[in-house]
Amino acid sequence: MLKIAITTTSFGEFDEKPLSLLRDSGFEVVLNSYGRKLEEKEVIELTKDAIGLIAGTEALDSKTLAGLPQLKVISRCGAGIDNVDLEAAEGAGIKVYNTADAPTVAVAELTIGLILGLLRKIPIMHREISNGLWKKRTGNLLSGKQVGIVGFGRIGRKVAGLLKEMRANVFYTDPFIIEKGEFAKVKFKELLKKSDIISLHLSYSQENRNLLGREEFSLMKQGAFLINASRGGIVDEDALYLALKEGRLAGAALDVFEEEPYKGRLKELDNVILTPHIGSYAKESRIEMEMRAVHNLLEGLGC
Repeated sequence: MLKIAITTTSFGEFDEKPLSLLRDSGFEVVLNSYGRKLEEKEVIELTKDAIGLIAGTEALDSKTLAGLPQLKVISRCGAGIDNVDLEAAEGAGIKVYNTADAPTVAVAELTIGLILGLLRKIPIMHREISNGLWKKRTGNLLSGKQVGIVGFGRIGRKVAGLLKEMRANVFYTDPFIIEKGEFAKVKFKELLKKSDIISLHLSYSQENRNLLGREEFSLMKQGAFLINASRGGIVDEDALYLALKEGRLAGAALDVFEEEPYKGRLKELDNVILTPHIGSYAKESRIEMEMRAVHNLLEGLGC
């Protein structure tokens, strides 16, 4: 029986239909039993005899793909494909798909939640009440704030639309967007200087690794907020720690990290919200992503 490997950690948790569709199509399905993102040798061990892979965010570089000679299709359960060496995949005759639209609403809504959590200091007061302290802290409104979005693809645009409904003033920077629309496009440094809140929504590449570092934080408004629900590695986490510790930034919220699980110094700070890469982890979104990932896989295999 031909084998399909699934490396995401929670596939089929909320609905059996994606798994049932694969099995009803005549495939043996093997799942990630580690409950975390797989390392290279674990990907190869799980996938070595598979013709199809439903992938998470684990690295699928040329070395890993070379260890998967039977593989015909990679179907990413998610929007980003920056973890896949597309040149190596093409050279090996492996088709690559993603679920570009499915996580959009979930990530956008999480972004809004993180912004509001920072502005109104919700996590801090929750911790204080849990520790027996009743202290009313004054936060800030989102309405009227200057919000800069870095990366204006599907998710960036959705975030902009939600922010507009909440009466924030939204602008963006994105070198790949040239058309004019309802939101103003500005240069990157201008965005850094004028934003009360900066939200990142771009894919990772070597070119934008540590896109926000010590120099960029020095350009940002005193007391600004940073949100990263896109990809780890885009923010220099050590520089961010110093900017927050020194009071340059008022707060930051991160759902993604350069190394996951995250074990760094940002955990020490009260003005930070950290979540474990759960941008798409809304039940409705996960089910839609998994079904789309299965359909993409079957299409790629000609089923």
